[in-house]
Amino acid sequence: MSRNVYVIGVGMIPFVKPGANAPYPEMAATALRTALADAGLEYASIEQAYVGYVYGDSTAGQRALYEVGMTGIPVVNVNNNCSTGSSALYLANQAVRGGAECVLALGFEQMNPGALGTQFGDRPSPFEHFDRLTDELVGNGDIPFALRYFGGAGQAHMREFGTKLETFAKIRAKASRHAAHNPMALFRNVVSADDVMNSPVMWPGVMTRLMACPPTCGAGAAILCSEDFLKRHGIQGAVRIRAQAMVTDTPQAFEARDMREVVGFSMARSAAQQVYEAAGVGPQDIQVVELHDCFAQNELLSYESLGLCPVGGAERFVEDGDNTYGGKFVTNPSGGLLSKGHPLGATGLAQCTELVQQLRGQSGARQVEGARLALQHNLGLGGACVVTLYERL
Repeated sequence: MSRNVYVIGVGMIPFVKPGANAPYPEMAATALRTALADAGLEYASIEQAYVGYVYGDSTAGQRALYEVGMTGIPVVNVNNNCSTGSSALYLANQAVRGGAECVLALGFEQMNPGALGTQFGDRPSPFEHFDRLTDELVGNGDIPFALRYFGGAGQAHMREFGTKLETFAKIRAKASRHAAHNPMALFRNVVSADDVMNSPVMWPGVMTRLMACPPTCGAGAAILCSEDFLKRHGIQGAVRIRAQAMVTDTPQAFEARDMREVVGFSMARSAAQQVYEAAGVGPQDIQVVELHDCFAQNELLSYESLGLCPVGGAERFVEDGDNTYGGKFVTNPSGGLLSKGHPLGATGLAQCTELVQQLRGQSGARQVEGARLALQHNLGLGGACVVTLYERL
């Protein structure tokens, strides 16, 4: 069974640094209540819930939802690393396509300061294969693992195409200009490319601190429904999910011996191609994109994997201003992970919130004029990539 699915309510809270946050149940409940108010619904309308988080004990999803209501509905806890929020969204979309009427996707994260690390050192790591190949390709085992992966991927692009480190700095500076207009963003201060280049060096010639997203706490929510539910309740401001795909790693991730493949280049390209084919559109038809810029390096790679520019053409894409207002695509009008922040379980739902508001014309100074189609790209290593295309009604 397959039906049209609509996003009818979105909500998120301002993202903050670890230690400045409320406890996760409070953050999640606030985002959920905001989404319910946005849809004009009571919690009793929700038939199922998919709740995403990475750092938390089992059934933390129920703990968060019980702040709002205890209605006995099915609750599924979701963990797919940095793509957790959009994985919850994917499951909610599938549930409605399969017959459910009104479903919740909720994501939150209560993070600790500092770089990501292993939580369970007494068992095989999900990143064993990733780490082994990364050791062979780039070494630098003393650098935090996520920085090694994405820094190594950026380095591979630099070596093949002559991409300059300053290009990544320009991407980060662009993110800050966008975030300056977003009250939900963690960092709203504008920085220049020179500021980014002069920030502390994390990997000489490859990465400075401002090219990496910060650990963040926050929550986001989206309510999805069927066309029958939409009409029956007379809901206004709905946005259609035109197409969606989730892709996990293939052997190429390791067999290509390329750090760009390690961080999911082909995984993202496959998901995007599936979405374009299902929707009968191409990247040229899209006006606004929220993509997974956990590092400035991954934003540049994502321009190419999503088909926004040719492979090898990302530096020219940046130099021509085709990644911002006045160019071909507005990428990360929210400020992205680099400036808005990256609470892992909430990121995909914050992206959804931004794009739904863009398509409704509710984004204020960030508004992308004439936005009709919006693309979301959310990537988690280990790995999973979710790409979603939204359409204004």
